[in-house]
Amino acid sequence: MDYPKDLLQQLYRMMVRIRLCEESFVEPILSREIHTPCHLYSGEEAVAVGLCSALSSTDYVFGNHRSHGHFLAKGGSMKAMMAEIYCRDSGCSRGRGGSMHLIAPDVGMLGSAPIVAGTISLAVGAALASSIRRDRRVAVSFFGDGAVGEGVFYESLNFAALKKLPVIFACENNLYATHMPVRECRVNRPIFRIAESFGIETCSVDGNDVLQVYEAGRKAVESCREDSGPVFMEFMTYRFRGHVGPDDNIQGTHTDIRPKEEITLWLAKDPIKRFEQYLTENKYMDEDGLQYVKNEVMAEVQEARMFAKNSPIPEREELTKYVFA
Repeated sequence: MDYPKDLLQQLYRMMVRIRLCEESFVEPILSREIHTPCHLYSGEEAVAVGLCSALSSTDYVFGNHRSHGHFLAKGGSMKAMMAEIYCRDSGCSRGRGGSMHLIAPDVGMLGSAPIVAGTISLAVGAALASSIRRDRRVAVSFFGDGAVGEGVFYESLNFAALKKLPVIFACENNLYATHMPVRECRVNRPIFRIAESFGIETCSVDGNDVLQVYEAGRKAVESCREDSGPVFMEFMTYRFRGHVGPDDNIQGTHTDIRPKEEITLWLAKDPIKRFEQYLTENKYMDEDGLQYVKNEVMAEVQEARMFAKNSPIPEREELTKYVFA
């Protein structure tokens, strides 16, 4: 399929923005300059970028504990996210939430939360509101494979199917729930099959192919806008870093138990490298063009980091300012 050159370049730039932003956290985490727990998204960029590129600015996105990519792909400010991760008052949650509580209502990013499956029902609620208002907005819930073990996930599927709500259930299956391999906690491996029993339209997508994600996302969004009910999408992908932090290295103890052969296999499926090959082979961009984008993005990341480090820390006297009884 032929794609507009500017679309392809936008997809590439956004994936690079997410990757370089994520990787910029590695050294500050290890040196304890960043204290908030960070679940890095490196390796999964194609899912957030492909699906969010199929949405409009007024559609809704709800995230989870690993949502830096969702936030940026939906249009959230890198400076605001960076400041939040550095726990500064200029952060998107005023420095009170840290890495796992990101929000940007102005672009439709309605929040992320570390509670497993905690925002799935919120996305269903947003979709219900859209259905009642008939404003054709679509809600997307991003969650990991571990979330399908929670009861609220099944309640949400049933309610969404019953009411034919415009919600996309986006399961990012990176093969591990914390450190539990999916093969050890599921009898039937294909997660998307779960939704079929609720009469929900389903698909399994190569989550490391941004164009495949984009195409599947466009179809899902169109289906929701036409009142055809919810869509369940399982994206097969892989995180390059540990569950939390760069490599799960806590006080010198390496706890990432994934086989080295498996990691090597998935590193070869790097979504950014795959897309770079597509862009150069089809003459949409050359090597100089790719490097130019990386240089521009790196400058943006450095500017955001300096903004965060130079922003004020919340005042101790304001500890309860945003706490409501």
